Amino acid sequence: RRGVAGMGSGQAAQRRAATGHVAVLALLLPLCCRAAPERLRYAIPEETGNGSVVGPLAQDLGLRPTDLPARQLRLLTASRRQLRYFSVSADTGHLYVNERLDREEMCGRSASCSVSLEAMVQNPLNVFQVDVDIQDINDNTPVFSKAALDLEIAEWTDPGARFPLEMAQDPDVGSNSQLSYQLSENPSFRLEVKESSDGSRQPELVLETALDREKQSSFQMVLTAVDGGSPARSGTVQIRINVTDANDNAPVFSKSAYEARVRENVPTGSLVLQVRATDADVGSNGRVSYSFSNVPDAVRSVFSIDSDSGDIHIVGILDFEESKEYTFGVAARDGGGLSTHCKVHVEITDENDNAPEITTLLVTDTIPEDSPPGTVLALVNVHDADSGDNGKVWCELEGESPLSIVASSGSSYKVVTASALDRERASEHNVTVVASDRGSPSLSSRTTLSLSVSDVNDNAPVFEEAAYSAYVSENNAAGAAVLRVRARDADAGANGRVSYWLVGGSAGEAATAAAPYVSVEARSGTLYAQRSFDYEQCREFAVEVRAQDGGSPARSSTATVRVFVLDLNDNAPHVLWPTAATPGSPGSSSVVSGPFEVVPRSAEAGYLVSKVVAVDADSGRNAWLSYELVQATEPALFRVALQSGEVRTARAVSERDAARQRLVVAVKDHGQPALSATATLHVVLAESLQEALPALSERAAGAESPSDLQFYLVLALALLCALFVLSVALAVAARVRRA
Repeated sequence: RRGVAGMGSGQAAQRRAATGHVAVLALLLPLCCRAAPERLRYAIPEETGNGSVVGPLAQDLGLRPTDLPARQLRLLTASRRQLRYFSVSADTGHLYVNERLDREEMCGRSASCSVSLEAMVQNPLNVFQVDVDIQDINDNTPVFSKAALDLEIAEWTDPGARFPLEMAQDPDVGSNSQLSYQLSENPSFRLEVKESSDGSRQPELVLETALDREKQSSFQMVLTAVDGGSPARSGTVQIRINVTDANDNAPVFSKSAYEARVRENVPTGSLVLQVRATDADVGSNGRVSYSFSNVPDAVRSVFSIDSDSGDIHIVGILDFEESKEYTFGVAARDGGGLSTHCKVHVEITDENDNAPEITTLLVTDTIPEDSPPGTVLALVNVHDADSGDNGKVWCELEGESPLSIVASSGSSYKVVTASALDRERASEHNVTVVASDRGSPSLSSRTTLSLSVSDVNDNAPVFEEAAYSAYVSENNAAGAAVLRVRARDADAGANGRVSYWLVGGSAGEAATAAAPYVSVEARSGTLYAQRSFDYEQCREFAVEVRAQDGGSPARSSTATVRVFVLDLNDNAPHVLWPTAATPGSPGSSSVVSGPFEVVPRSAEAGYLVSKVVAVDADSGRNAWLSYELVQATEPALFRVALQSGEVRTARAVSERDAARQRLVVAVKDHGQPALSATATLHVVLAESLQEALPALSERAAGAESPSDLQFYLVLALALLCALFVLSVALAVAARVRRA
């Protein structure tokens, strides 16, 4: 079978051909996203156990085991019910049975039974059709609907008479459901099978000899149904034949009158009573049937009688209020036509089947929340159609509420306030009035009353926060929104409409009464800046805001708003040493000149020359300063500490170093954008101040030397240009002369 249960050699050949087709198709897979589906077909007998191999699906699709992880072979189907029967192995690619297969459950009486699946592979995507045929096995036995077949045959019946018998049923299909019948031996009867046009076989019992009841009044035989399966299965039924005689006795009731008591509203189908009559005859002449005798339609709509057993059942609704009793006649008739009659009297007993009825006489829709306890809200009346305890009613309110119900005159009740009302907790009360009677079981009715509570101004506005904090960057635009405060008033309408006002506050020493820092919008509670803030002048201030409702009298509350001004980088570093610096605008630098420092020529590396001292009026990162040497006569001779601004020698001073040194140090903050300033430091390399004085004198005397040097450089450049022009002219003249 090559892993396919129940597959013959012809099917195996077909499968090998299909495998060849799949192999060809596998070569074409890279050429298209979804190739035409290849149909594979397997066959497997029903009742195959879980885990059985149906077929090598991956191999038949042209897939190697090494390809399975990448191709991700799996099954698809439109029906989850079909998918539960089979599964595919991720390791081997074999198709397995996942659940026991029952062909009769899956396909019923259908001649063919198959499960259609789709096998999907990826990389590239392709879908193949897979059909699994479920083959029938002879796993069902022929079954008769009854354990025994009862027949009555009159003793004067002529030989040759035919009596059709019940056919057996076999849920299998094909030859497994083709039935043949056999009858146990009996000299008076034989079995014949009549085949109909649809192929079914009808067994018939044929009378062979005349019957004599005095000699034998009954017969018993066994009918056997055998199917065509291999091995065959069979089922049997017993045939009981009763030989009947003439009718000479009428039925007789056990009572001339029957009585019963029945509760009203009993369920439909309930048994009321049973009438019983007997007949001395046998066979059909002694069989009694029952029926109503001359009864009105009202009785037939409520009662029914079983013609065989004489049982009288309820088929309608019994209502004590409509009719308290019923009297009617019943007839008993045997198979020969003789009959007799009796009377039936049914008394209906009362039940508690009527719930109290509630009528609302007076309702107050709206009540102020400051109404005193005991205020009447509604007047209700209750009535129960029943009598006695079933008609006695008492009322109550369902659930918890500030209301109560008290008895009034007669069958009336009042709904009143039991405690103070609070509209803010509950603006509406839906109370349910429950009226219950004292029957068993008790019946009750409900009605809902809706009450609206009107508002009074009993709540002051409440801010969402007791204190607010706002953060605003300095240099803000006047009129910019700072913060929105919000207060809620639990009251409704004008009582809950809130307005906002500034009560007062402080802004430090910089605040002035003539120019307030903020204002508040009365309706929204939004605070707006009245002017631009300066962090260096005022870092924070506080104001009080009052929220007031529109009630009469008005109620109010206050909250504190604290505004913190955030620093911006709007101040450049200010150099204190060597000299005071003039701050530059953002992004620019300012140059300062300073005094000189004397450094001995014997100074080693790390010698402290001086320290640049600067401050920044800003705060935070905007005031963090860093120092950098941007220009020097001998760049390799000095270095500046990044954080402290200390100027030190980077190496030992040598005799080759110029006596006069000029250093330019840039001071930069960490704001965005960064601001900076520069400081110029003059250094004289000398062992003492006396030795440094000549260098300073040369510096003073040679103050104009840079200008003289520039003059000589320009003069020399002019002479070179004139000499070049003269040379060119002489060369040209020489060429002209040769020509």
